[in-house]
Amino acid sequence: MGEPPSPPAKVYYDGCPGCAMDSKKESRKGVPYKELLFVAITTFASALPITSLFPFLYFMIRDLHVAQRDEDIGFYAGFLGASYMIGRGIASVFWGIIADRIGRKPVIAFSVFSVIVFNTLFGLSVKYWMAIATRFLLGALNGFLAPVKAYSIEVCRPEQQALGISIVSTAWGMGVIIGPAIGGYLAQPVKQYPHLFHEKSVFGRFPYLLPCLFISFFATLVFISCAWLPETLHKHKDLDRTVEMVEGSTVQESTEPPKKSLLKNWPLMSSIITYCVFSLHDTAYVEIFSLWTVSNRKYGGLSFSSKDVGQVLTVAGASLLVYQLFAYRWVDKTFGPIQSTRISSVSC
Repeated sequence: MGEPPSPPAKVYYDGCPGCAMDSKKESRKGVPYKELLFVAITTFASALPITSLFPFLYFMIRDLHVAQRDEDIGFYAGFLGASYMIGRGIASVFWGIIADRIGRKPVIAFSVFSVIVFNTLFGLSVKYWMAIATRFLLGALNGFLAPVKAYSIEVCRPEQQALGISIVSTAWGMGVIIGPAIGGYLAQPVKQYPHLFHEKSVFGRFPYLLPCLFISFFATLVFISCAWLPETLHKHKDLDRTVEMVEGSTVQESTEPPKKSLLKNWPLMSSIITYCVFSLHDTAYVEIFSLWTVSNRKYGGLSFSSKDVGQVLTVAGASLLVYQLFAYRWVDKTFGPIQSTRISSVSC
């Protein structure tokens, strides 16, 4: 009997950034700390604007004078809070397609740049329509999540890919924790820190600019670091059919089976639907909780300040991070991902 055929050697194309990254992974056995650090800070910077809004959302709607009565503030706050996710939901698939065509790096860099521009403009909003428009554009142009998840996998060897995805989740959790703290402690600085900020300063005219500027400054540093980010997308075209030489000098053509539509992949779609339901629950809880706690006691609220709301949301986010880092691994190992998801659904 002849020896089994050896697996075909990998072919790396000159000038292809994806091939260059694959070659680098083959020669490097360790964890790609530099690339994963970039993944972490990018995810962190992009997550901050999402939750930093909620501690001061009620007060911002009140100061924009769009609500005729205090009881109507929640109605307008709902539209403002949802505008980011509406924009993101509309454009996310588009950004995923663009990242598969032109590369991960330009999409990630553009997403971070959009945070710098539109998050700052949101802090400068003096009209309700301006706040809605800037938050919507911030969500629509911030298409980083799909590319950065793909990037975290593509820079890692197969045995390290779980670590890459966990880096994204952990950095996102940290953004969820720190975001409310930034919004709560830095909003309305003239009122909270009168010895540092004068009423006639720019922060007196724009009381919600400081937390937005803080996040935009951090995003600027991340944007600059994109210059050293290696691309991972393969930019050569593979043949549609593979021709293999076998014994006897015969040629056998192998064709790939036709690709099925993702919409017909029920396990995938059920996972997406479950994720949507959980996301709806989480976002609704955070926004409703923020509006309830800052509402006047005569309306059934707690009369919290923006700082108080930021502290509470930060503690809640910290508990989520602790669970994800230390408890979830045991839960997943004990019950499995499907059963643990069912338990979480019932507990919610």
